[in-house]
Amino acid sequence: MEANEFGPQGFPELKNDTFLRAAWGEETDYTPVWCMRQAGRYLPEFRETRAAQDFFSTCRSPEACCELTLQPLRRFPLDAAIIFSDILVVPQALGMDVTMVPGKGPSFPEPLREERDLERLRDPATVASELGYVFQAITLTRQRLAGRVPLIGFAGAPWTLMTYMVEGGGSSTMAQAKRWLYQRPQASHRLLHILTDALVPYLVGQVSAGAQALQLFESHAGHLGPQLFNKFALPYIRDVAKRVKVGLQEAGLAPVPMIIFAKDGHFALEELAQAGYEVVGLDWTVAPEKARDRVGKTVTLQGNLDPCALYASKEEIGQMVEQMLNDFGPQHYIANLGHGLYPDMDPEHVGAFVDAVHKHSRLLRQN
Repeated sequence: MEANEFGPQGFPELKNDTFLRAAWGEETDYTPVWCMRQAGRYLPEFRETRAAQDFFSTCRSPEACCELTLQPLRRFPLDAAIIFSDILVVPQALGMDVTMVPGKGPSFPEPLREERDLERLRDPATVASELGYVFQAITLTRQRLAGRVPLIGFAGAPWTLMTYMVEGGGSSTMAQAKRWLYQRPQASHRLLHILTDALVPYLVGQVSAGAQALQLFESHAGHLGPQLFNKFALPYIRDVAKRVKVGLQEAGLAPVPMIIFAKDGHFALEELAQAGYEVVGLDWTVAPEKARDRVGKTVTLQGNLDPCALYASKEEIGQMVEQMLNDFGPQHYIANLGHGLYPDMDPEHVGAFVDAVHKHSRLLRQN
């Protein structure tokens, strides 16, 4: 390779920056598209690669993470890659045991039950050094991507991580975690601060390793009403964005666009649009035109096709995509699903979704 084919960090020069341009609010020739959980069990090659080892061992193998991240890009002309990892590597790095139980999901054998359990957690300042395997995966993937599309890094937001740490796994009500918010507000804030202190260097470290954008997943926003959200989720979401931006500056790194995805957090759209993120991700329960009215023109929106729409015929997928693109409008927009892909989805229908976004968004701009 010629020297000029490498960017500032010695990575191959980026050939397709459409996703980054849309994230920054710049004009694009078509609408960029990627899918949450695009590296997932719906791909037979993913299941084959994953079969060899347990879930968190895979997360700790840069080679495996790189392979899984690249698989969907070999099949589909996606406009971004997202590193294969898991939000729960952060509680793990804080010293908590987490296992992935097949068919059940994540399980914490010893969840946080009372305030004194916070003493068990490691110093959040050490977390980034525990997560070197994620940074290695990002650097390796960025090299192997060869500048094809940008690479997204991610983490779970403090409240969502807290729910897993207190509940000990998934939950339909989050009653244990919410009990903390009502009965132990001080301890809750203490835990959320610890998580924020861990997340900031972790996200800065991802950019340092080669991530070109960052997404924060507040997957459990919907369990909080506006009051609890404004007290226990939003301040930390804001804090993460603010401190990561300062951290990048202090490390001499160029800024990267940041995406906040608060699933079922439609009651806080205005607040999220002003939380310091360039992009606000939407789930499928939000009407795009209404969201656009509420967040204004300056922020980029991402989303929000119902993942289950991919069970429809390819023709219907095309029609739904066309409607979605019309509703969002051509600029300040990144197409995605309103949540991650499900394991039983047909890869061909994922391809139909991606192709429909590219096709209809180009037609939209011509008319």
